[in-house]
Amino acid sequence: MTHREILEALAGLLAALFTALLSSTIVAVALPTIIADLNGTQTQFAWIITTALLANAASTPIWGKLADLFNKKLLVQTAIVVFVAGSILAGFATNVPVLLAARVIQGIGMGGLTALVVAVIGSIIPPRERGRYSGYMGAVMAVSMSGGPILGGIIVDSPLGWRWCFFISIPIALAAMLLLQRTLHLVTERKQNVSIDWLGATLLTAGVSVLLIWVSFAGKAGYYEWLSWETLAYVGAGVGLLAATVVVESKVADPIIPLKIVTERTTALAIIASVAVGVGMFGATAFLGQYFQTARGYSPTAAGLLTIPMVLGSLVASVVSGQLITRFGRWKPFLVLGAVLQVIGFGLLGFLDHATPMWLIGVYIAIVGLGTGMLMQNLVLAVQNTVSVRNIGAASSSVAFFRTFGGAIGVSVLGSILATRVTTLSADGFAALGIDTGSAGGGGNLDLAALPEPVAEIIRHAYGDATGLLFLVAAIIALVTVAAVAFIPNRPLRKTIDIVTEEKVPAPAEH
Repeated sequence: MTHREILEALAGLLAALFTALLSSTIVAVALPTIIADLNGTQTQFAWIITTALLANAASTPIWGKLADLFNKKLLVQTAIVVFVAGSILAGFATNVPVLLAARVIQGIGMGGLTALVVAVIGSIIPPRERGRYSGYMGAVMAVSMSGGPILGGIIVDSPLGWRWCFFISIPIALAAMLLLQRTLHLVTERKQNVSIDWLGATLLTAGVSVLLIWVSFAGKAGYYEWLSWETLAYVGAGVGLLAATVVVESKVADPIIPLKIVTERTTALAIIASVAVGVGMFGATAFLGQYFQTARGYSPTAAGLLTIPMVLGSLVASVVSGQLITRFGRWKPFLVLGAVLQVIGFGLLGFLDHATPMWLIGVYIAIVGLGTGMLMQNLVLAVQNTVSVRNIGAASSSVAFFRTFGGAIGVSVLGSILATRVTTLSADGFAALGIDTGSAGGGGNLDLAALPEPVAEIIRHAYGDATGLLFLVAAIIALVTVAAVAFIPNRPLRKTIDIVTEEKVPAPAEH
């Protein structure tokens, strides 16, 4: 494809990706208002994020496998339709359970867009030239990540209300579908006797779901303790299901996660790094909007604006690293530097409390953004450089799956830590006022406007002082990313779309 043809196709692909990314960021800032309006709790706050990420993660390898078997263009358009259906249901949700179901549908569509866009790009652009175009992807990610919170805040603060945070994505998604119809033209190699590993996908999703349910409710009043027979049952069931997944994947003809690919050294280390990146990126940053609004009292619009330093850092790192990788062909230094910057940024945010100067928070999250921008696409690039086009969908989606899986774990675990810590700090604050709260605390109703000012102030301070612990945990997990990327083989980027195997010249016949 010529440069112009690639740009035309890329326009439709990035429009689809923009839709998925916007839906995540636009909702993040609106969640405190949504939870207050629907009378939700801190646990439900985390699950509104977790359900979408879990559905995203569970469906990503399925979409990736389908991308290696069927028409990628049709699959991208199908993912858009699924996403639109989920957005419509979410916009009309009247309670948290309906919203959770809608987020699952949205997550399935987002999983398709996340996996398929990367797979298509890998099918039309050689790895050495991909850095040239990753700048465009970085720009789209930056606009969606920065514009989403701002747009979400404006919508929530306007007469439209939070429901339009879901409706606004629909016309953009439909425009992306029409754009793809006109610009994306791919030749489909149809395979015979194709089978989808539905059993493996079901076992994988069930195993992950059981573990996330365990983490969400362990240690909370009214449920069960971390060390209890319920914990043993949940963990045993989850680990057992995941072990069964490995057994199934090793025996089926077309595994949903090809063990041969994911156990290759580069892919395996990239997956480990992606899990840690997902925990830090989705898990820790998902609670930034809540910190700005609940702990510091900013409006949704202002909370969106306050995340811009992180987004600008991600944009600069993504574009600059992509251009330098294309120019020099060296990618590993950017992975190592990005991982180190994430550790530094999250470590500094570990000192966050309810009175930290806002300009200092801006510097810290900018450092996190720089690290994330260098890691996200370059991890996928390192993996795509080691596999053939025939397996690029499965390989790319495996990295995306484990990154999102890490995000789902991060949101669930860190949300549980936050709720427990807020409960403790709130109880201490109420005790100082002579108020006996019993077992109530941070997991209760988050509609602070309905509470007396002294009570609301205690809860705000509790959220502000508890949030720093989340980033400290994220910093520890980010150390895993540093170790993983340090051991990834530093292979030169190939200049061809597919792997070229040199034919062996037959030896001269002996006489």
